Amino acid sequence: MPDKTASAREQPECEAPGRESKELIALSALQHYLFCPRQCALIHVEQVWAENLWTAEGRLMHEATTAPGHETRRGVHVVTAMPLASRRLGLSGIADLVELHKDGTSWQPYPVEYKRGRPKAHRADEVQLCAQAICLEEMFDTSIEEGALYYGKTRRRITIAIDEQLRGLTKQIATNVRNMIASGQTPAPSYDKRKCGACSLNDLCKPKRLQRAASVTSWLHRRIEEI
Repeated sequence: MPDKTASAREQPECEAPGRESKELIALSALQHYLFCPRQCALIHVEQVWAENLWTAEGRLMHEATTAPGHETRRGVHVVTAMPLASRRLGLSGIADLVELHKDGTSWQPYPVEYKRGRPKAHRADEVQLCAQAICLEEMFDTSIEEGALYYGKTRRRITIAIDEQLRGLTKQIATNVRNMIASGQTPAPSYDKRKCGACSLNDLCKPKRLQRAASVTSWLHRRIEEI
């Protein structure tokens, strides 16, 4: 029996598809793309969606920060569900929580992204946080050196450096996603037992069946060429 707990740790915190701007794509698309380009295309190109236990848990956890609001805690101004946008990256979305720290006469933003599970082997969560930081930099005309990821399973906040390496990866993924959405093409399936077993779109994607069909088609083409 597959280890569903381990698989769930790799699953991104997916959001149901929405109507995206012709100019700006959803911030969440970057995380989906790093987890699986095909999943990203199914959500953001084909506009299909399904929910499973893990995405439902993630949705419920995010409800605490989905209502726009603000308050001051120990001298820090906290804003939930802050709209974000970056013309430079061509992205828009909603930040779970942004802390505003007083810096002289101005406020310095500090993004905090909430995740249902645990830290992941891939960098999808970090890229999503970095994209939020870049949006905030444009909006506040400032520079942001770090942000934080809060994981529900561990109940811990992890500080993430918004360094040049992460910025470069984020910009590249944003370009890849934009090009894929512009093409309107959904990548062929590539079955991965761990990832596909955790993905809420598994039944719609049919990765094992479609990959097997593609393999048979390739075999037939090769045989025809040999004749």
